[in-house]
Amino acid sequence: MNKKIRLRFAPSPTGFLHIGGLRTALFAYIIAKSQGGKLILRIEDTDQSREIEGAGDKLIDILKWLKVEFNEGPHIGGDFGPYIQSQRIDMYQSKAKELLNLGSAYRCFCSTERLQKLRENQQKNKQAPRYDNYCRNISVQESETRAQAGEKFVIRQKMPLEGVVEVIDELRGKIEFQAKNLDDHVLVKTNGVPTYQFASVVDDHLMEISHVSRGEEWIPSFPKNILLYKAFSWPIPKFIHLPLILNKEGGKLSKRQNDVAVEDYRKQGYLSEALINFCLLLGWHPKDDKEIFNFKEALKKFKIKDMQSSPAIFDRVKLDFFNGQYLRQLDSDEFVKKALPFLDNFFIETQGEDYILKDNNEKISQSKLKKIILLEKTRIKNLSELPELLNNFLVKDVDYMSELLVWKKLLAKDIKENLLTIKDLIKEISEDAWTKENLENTIFKYIKEKDLKVGDYLWPLRVALTGRKNSPGPFESAEALGREDSLKRIDKALLKL
Repeated sequence: MNKKIRLRFAPSPTGFLHIGGLRTALFAYIIAKSQGGKLILRIEDTDQSREIEGAGDKLIDILKWLKVEFNEGPHIGGDFGPYIQSQRIDMYQSKAKELLNLGSAYRCFCSTERLQKLRENQQKNKQAPRYDNYCRNISVQESETRAQAGEKFVIRQKMPLEGVVEVIDELRGKIEFQAKNLDDHVLVKTNGVPTYQFASVVDDHLMEISHVSRGEEWIPSFPKNILLYKAFSWPIPKFIHLPLILNKEGGKLSKRQNDVAVEDYRKQGYLSEALINFCLLLGWHPKDDKEIFNFKEALKKFKIKDMQSSPAIFDRVKLDFFNGQYLRQLDSDEFVKKALPFLDNFFIETQGEDYILKDNNEKISQSKLKKIILLEKTRIKNLSELPELLNNFLVKDVDYMSELLVWKKLLAKDIKENLLTIKDLIKEISEDAWTKENLENTIFKYIKEKDLKVGDYLWPLRVALTGRKNSPGPFESAEALGREDSLKRIDKALLKL
């Protein structure tokens, strides 16, 4: 076995990166990098019917966003290319011929009609669908003759008919498979294109892959892979089958429920750091029980022996918690930078350092917009929440029912009197001194001196400024809105009472 640590991530260009694919890529990365090894990107595009144009480039883009760094791949080259399977067909065909000569594979000339009828009979008799080895014992001479005559064929792997096939998984230990249950599956299709099972083994050997990390769903094909390595007398990599990812109800993740595509999470305002952190915990638990950590910290902590084989639960609530934590760790400028693309619909254009609000064609300065955006920094779970939460700060007329201004059992006339008092207090504060601290000190000093109830004054002020029941505090909101807009909103609230 090559002592160099080399792992690969080998996705198919089928349109989007599945959350399970991200988890596979992350573990391949962390296993490789934690041991001073290399990570290779290989595009497995032999199934042309499923390929979507441009998907390969989109895949590389999303992996860059996720900060998964490759040492080799179609976008950077390397010594073991090509790194796209459709460009390696000659290699597969050469190895297929070698396998035929070794007697570990055979040509199957069965027609589509015969195979369809075989499946129908098996279904009728409630048998597991599998090939019946009809062409397995055709002589080498007959096989060559029929192939040279142009008869169509596939190449099947010749599986043992009896005994036990033992395989070793790094997480589960030894797994045994009864040979009689193994199907002589197809290695090369009639068009000469290899199936995934054959191409991946050939590529992993030729690329000197030392560890194969992949999903648990590939365990049934594990003995077939191992028998191919043995047929060629190739060294066998270490296999790590990552546990299944289930939703909270115990079922599979669903595209219909929008919980599978990494690109969707990006659009919804999840940070790459949060997705990485969250996905690494889907099958691995650090010994120190710390859950919030970055890539560098994970590399120091990681050990294969700490990985788990039991199903991992994809808990969206937990992902939201992680994302909120990472959003709060951003400095103010970085948070605003990431937030602005989610607020595009509020602006017509920018003029110098000012933005033009679509709602009223008025200018809003960068500094004011920054204060408004930062109001939600400690409250949101993802950036896509911002348009709804900040809507009332970015429109001229805030619409809400007058009943919302009422605090507990206070009468409307009392609310009005309290708001007038607040207005009289804060209008004495100049624009230059209009800060959260000054506003808070001014109002609380009055409430304390008069021995009044805080909620009787701050609740209607909050609603007047934000038009919401759940919103940032009144002092932060007033500072962000500025003196002029805050007083105007208080006046509008007074007209409702």
